Amino acid sequence: MFDLIISKYNYWIYIILMMIGFYAMIGKKNLVKKIIGMNIFQTAIILFFISTASKKGGTLPIIMHGHGAHAVKAASYINPLPHVLMLTAIVVMVSTLGVALAIVIQIYRRYNTLEENEILRLNK
Repeated sequence: MFDLIISKYNYWIYIILMMIGFYAMIGKKNLVKKIIGMNIFQTAIILFFISTASKKGGTLPIIMHGHGAHAVKAASYINPLPHVLMLTAIVVMVSTLGVALAIVIQIYRRYNTLEENEILRLNK
């Protein structure tokens, strides 16, 4: 059992990163800290998907030989789809960060604070 846990240490690291990000989004009252937590959470998810696409002994999905008599063994290739999808996720993550920071700047200009409790109190 212990060997199984140690052999999958990268998944435990991703779970810990996700929980840190989740705690920052839910538990912190400062809006910038919430945004940092969101980025940590998104990064953990991207790392998880990238790690699931790797394979021991796998090669790049590039056929080096001609289309002749050599049979292509698809099982020996690494799946490139998760890597491509995570590139898209990184673009979405950066865009989300930019929009969130722009909204936080506008909130700070209006309320002169980034604390959630103060903003809610000022809105009443």
